Amino acid sequence: MEKKEVQKQIVEKNIKNEKATEEEFFNVLRIVAPGTNLRAALDGALKTGKGALILTENNLTSALFEGGFRINARFTPQKLVELAKMDGAIILSNDMKRISYANVLLTPDSKIPTHETGTRHKAAERTARQAGTLAIAISERKNEITLYYKNIRYPLVQTDELLRKSNENIQLLEKQRDLFDKQVAKLDAHEIKSSPNLKQAINVIQKGRVILKITEDLTKSLIELGREGALLRMWLREMITGVEKETEFVIKDYTKLDVKRTKFLLGEMSYDSVLDEESIVKILGYETIASPTSARGWRILSRTSLSDSEIAKLFKEIPTIREILSSSQEVYSNSLGTEKAEILKEELKKIRSVI
Repeated sequence: MEKKEVQKQIVEKNIKNEKATEEEFFNVLRIVAPGTNLRAALDGALKTGKGALILTENNLTSALFEGGFRINARFTPQKLVELAKMDGAIILSNDMKRISYANVLLTPDSKIPTHETGTRHKAAERTARQAGTLAIAISERKNEITLYYKNIRYPLVQTDELLRKSNENIQLLEKQRDLFDKQVAKLDAHEIKSSPNLKQAINVIQKGRVILKITEDLTKSLIELGREGALLRMWLREMITGVEKETEFVIKDYTKLDVKRTKFLLGEMSYDSVLDEESIVKILGYETIASPTSARGWRILSRTSLSDSEIAKLFKEIPTIREILSSSQEVYSNSLGTEKAEILKEELKKIRSVI
């Protein structure tokens, strides 16, 4: 009776509605990455041809299981594989260093919605949602391992398949980075010639957002690969250097709306919608791609020695890159002082010479 009351309180606190953050999810992937003891145990249990249900305990899980027997032994992959041959769930300590219980019956709230059909997977998803913890279901029929953490359901992919997909994404990313750099160079030419171009700005934003979306997928896969993905992670960092910052400067220069809101809406776009030019036109606050356009100049001026506060100060006097590029050193002096104005004039001259 007391256990049912505790369970009722858990449900009433809406713990089953708690959502996992991206960093929490990445930490879960690190826990089960190839090379870890837990992954060795999961792969070993899968090879036995039997299903299994594994749960990490926290201060809420004790109200959600019945029966079983206490193990309280140091965790090793071999022990978990042997215990997985029995019915019921295996309960690991929160730090996953000990096996606490085995042959346990999980009793989460049956009202928690789930799309799963198997008893084991239903129990795993509902318990993960209700207790806000990690549950792992191994299916002997599908020969797969599924993670459940809070609101997330994630089937683990075999290492060789992950490597294949990662290499495909890397090749795609290389092509997209090359296209991005070319589009940035074209936008440079437009702005230096004092003819900001909305269509060209959108091309840069599209390529930048595609790269960032590919990077999100790759990051997830490389974390899941663990040690196997170490070299690829180093390569990825080098490949995407500067892309996000450059894209944000373009947004800052061309949006007619709130910058933060514009970035949020662009970040929510799917692959297909990112490629829809008209959608981005609307998000930036223009009626059509042919609307009159002016650019502020954050992107170009970020390549000079001016600080963000100095750039903002300059914009109060000279609001667009077209006017900034055509102004004299004396005009710069009004906002920056003589010394800074002289340096800026020389820096803009060098930028023009390489574009």
